Amino acid sequence: MRTIYIIIPLFLSVLQIQANSADCRLPARPIDTARFEPFFEKHAAFKEFKKEVWQLYKKNNYQFIWYDDLGLNEYAHIAYDELSLIDENGIFSIIPYYRELNEVFIHENSIPNTDAELIITTVVLFYSKRVYSGISVQESRLSGWLLARENSDYCSYLDKLISVTEPSKAERPELFSQYYALKKVLQNYRNIQDKGGWRTITYNKEFKELIPGDSSIVAAEVRTRLFNEGLLQKDSGKLLFDKDLHEAILQYNVIHRREGESKITADLIKELNISVDERIMCIAVNMERCRWIPPKLNHVAEFIAVNIPSYELHYLREGKPLLSSKVVVGKEATKTVVFSGELSHIIFNPYWNIPQSILQKEIIPEIKKQPGYLKKHAMEWNGNNLRQKPGPDNPLGSVKFIFPNSNSIYLHDTPSKKFFLRKDRAYSHGCIRVEKARELAIAILKKEGDWNENKVDRLMHTGKQTVYTIKNKIPVYIAYFTAWVDDKGNIAFYKDIYNRDQRLAKLLYQ
Repeated sequence: MRTIYIIIPLFLSVLQIQANSADCRLPARPIDTARFEPFFEKHAAFKEFKKEVWQLYKKNNYQFIWYDDLGLNEYAHIAYDELSLIDENGIFSIIPYYRELNEVFIHENSIPNTDAELIITTVVLFYSKRVYSGISVQESRLSGWLLARENSDYCSYLDKLISVTEPSKAERPELFSQYYALKKVLQNYRNIQDKGGWRTITYNKEFKELIPGDSSIVAAEVRTRLFNEGLLQKDSGKLLFDKDLHEAILQYNVIHRREGESKITADLIKELNISVDERIMCIAVNMERCRWIPPKLNHVAEFIAVNIPSYELHYLREGKPLLSSKVVVGKEATKTVVFSGELSHIIFNPYWNIPQSILQKEIIPEIKKQPGYLKKHAMEWNGNNLRQKPGPDNPLGSVKFIFPNSNSIYLHDTPSKKFFLRKDRAYSHGCIRVEKARELAIAILKKEGDWNENKVDRLMHTGKQTVYTIKNKIPVYIAYFTAWVDDKGNIAFYKDIYNRDQRLAKLLYQ
């Protein structure tokens, strides 16, 4: 049986509840299975659910699910109410045949109707697939997402719901925790949208900056913009860059994790001018990405996560941040891939095995120009491969973190610390440079037994390659989120450095 990740929430748990609880509904009536094939011919968009529908009604002894002898039952109305909230889940595409579904509830009939029954069931399946599974694995891979996505069998999941006896106690499927944080923020932005959003701040090309004490129409427009976001209790309309405006800008920087100063710059205005509609789209896109993250990550004892757009690495243990570090990721031409692995080795003073692409495009031309190039750069041939010896000029620095993968990507130290001072840090050939590589090695190895800072430092400075195998492998996730909510409910937006949001948004809005 083709398995799809369709997890049925609160309202669909009643499929088994109704079959097993005699007191929750009036006697069931048999459904006309002869109407199934004509229904799917008429509703071609739902043909993908045909097999699941047949299995579903077989498990329910071919009885109506949403009807009893009085008409649409309580569970049908619970389902209908839930379906109407699909946009709260960051999905703004139209539900197929939704007008037909509305007609079923608007002109409610006490006589069970097979076509009406099936339109409810298939719309519920559509909703469940979109909200709890998201777009197809193939489509997510085309967006550059190579993290493994878990599938679960629909019918076997329903079997787990048999024990539920009250709709209010039925549990929805679990999603990656960030999803719920984004969903809450999405509602805040939709409330702002309902009030009209905010207007574009106008400024000329010669504009440089405003500091507290300056007066300008730009300051007044920034004040209105921050008021619309809820960062000021009132909009005084003042042209003066006063204390209230200064504090609102400071608050804006904290909430959105900006490193900007407490003054009005062209960069700040450019960011403030991003419309609320665009922010909503960005949140929705990242809610979709959350659907692709295995929910088991919510319960993993420890893991290392790198978010490409924010240029950050986080090492978490027991749900608490143990270490955070700036990183440098792949530039546009050599994008860092989105995938997962398990950290298994730490290599001190690593050789740099030069990739063939770099060898052919960059090194070979230099060797032809400079006969002494290899010696000058401490490079040597190792069979048919070229490698650079450990040392101060080795681009991998003093330590390398290996999590085997087909993309040949790893974390590593670097002698080029200047890149960490930049706001945009997409400069590598695909691998990930870690600013706090030493601290990461110490944090990982301290739980390995006889390791301490001094031992790590000694190995990092021997100049000799040493490979250490980690006792308990650590999950590593390389992800791509352009919006992220912290544990205080504050959302940060990051530059879409690989231009992936718009393509994904089209799938959510079509």
